[in-house]
Amino acid sequence: MSDSATILREPWPNIERQRYGAAFGIWIFLVTEMLFFGALFLNYAVNRSLHPEAFRIASHETDIVYGTANTLILLTSSLVMTLAERVAAANWRRLALTCLIVTASLGLAFLVVKGFEYSDDLSKGLLPGPNFALEPPSTQLFWGLYWIMTVVHAIHLTVGIGLVVWLSVLIARRVVPLGTTASEVISLYWHFVDVIWLTVYALIYLPGVA
Repeated sequence: MSDSATILREPWPNIERQRYGAAFGIWIFLVTEMLFFGALFLNYAVNRSLHPEAFRIASHETDIVYGTANTLILLTSSLVMTLAERVAAANWRRLALTCLIVTASLGLAFLVVKGFEYSDDLSKGLLPGPNFALEPPSTQLFWGLYWIMTVVHAIHLTVGIGLVVWLSVLIARRVVPLGTTASEVISLYWHFVDVIWLTVYALIYLPGVA
């Protein structure tokens, strides 16, 4: 059986239609995700305009080292994911699998670093609530958005890691060939998660060093 026959799935009549359908589906999904995160970013913008001094005070408590380290990790993971696509197109199975494993590992490294950062945040009393460490009380708006945006992003990244691992297993077992439509969809999702993080990084961490 040819690779094209293996890649093709019902109800698609040919590979080209299948790729178009998968691309359309993932972009529709990503648009809905953009609307979701866009609402969070709009909330941030409105509250920052209403409480500029509180947001300035609150942003200085973020740790730029953790944020920058995780940004570099995710940018590297996007580079490796793109490399995985390129070597898969060249039919280099072993290198493609290596790149996918490295991508998933970098995603896990991000979560580990984030876990250390969350631990530091909690030890400093930066979880909004009755024992919140900062004044004025409106600083809790910033940190509430910090927790919501970063936790939701971490959930999306966890899903991405699971998808990359799943794809790696299928390719390693030769259940699907290299260049499967699923790899293109997963790659788009991974890059989307990285772009969202870049926006979060600019909103949460950079104001603290301005």
